[in-house]
Amino acid sequence: MAGQFEAVPGGGAAVALDEVEMSILRSLAVQLLELVGPGEEPVDGEDPLASLFSEGPSKPPDDPALARLFPDAYGDEEPDFSSEFRRFTENDLRARKREDALALVRTLDQAGAGEPDGGSADGDPGAPHEDAREPRGATRRGRRKRAARALPEGSVLLTLSPEESRHWLGALNDLRLTIGTRLDVSDEDETEDGGLYRLPDDDPRKPMVMAYLWLGALQETLVETLMP
Repeated sequence: MAGQFEAVPGGGAAVALDEVEMSILRSLAVQLLELVGPGEEPVDGEDPLASLFSEGPSKPPDDPALARLFPDAYGDEEPDFSSEFRRFTENDLRARKREDALALVRTLDQAGAGEPDGGSADGDPGAPHEDAREPRGATRRGRRKRAARALPEGSVLLTLSPEESRHWLGALNDLRLTIGTRLDVSDEDETEDGGLYRLPDDDPRKPMVMAYLWLGALQETLVETLMP
């Protein structure tokens, strides 16, 4: 269980993480939220349909990480089609990526990974839920089962609903894409014989590389858990 997702009865997934792991995940998710940018605030009196079909940018982002998160739909072959597609889809895609990251932050806050300076996951991600050690949607039976499980010392069992699991999967994927772009890694680098596994300890990239590989392992086990 420790460090990998497992299926739970009724759908969803569970994973045991310690405080350091939850803090790292939360910090990365908050940075992702800052990169993606704030959600669009509704204007008083605005037609909801008009807001739904509002136009977004027509050009890809300059930031390489954002360009990886919001790629051209048709590549370089059809720039006009890509531009039109982006105008009417990027705002919605940006909102969904933000929703995924916020869901991850909220789950971690409820598990006790919130920052000590206060705040909330809706704006300034911050303080944990008052019932922080208890995963969302817990039942008495579930609590008894968790208490009976042998978890690593200092770990907390996070139990995700099917919807939360899908949000986590989206957020983990976005985090890996962002970090991978910053590290400029290739598929060959990710193999066991690749460069990522042979970095010396004094390489300044080592912490982010370790985070990248760890996120990949989390994502892989979550995908396997959610497969029918």
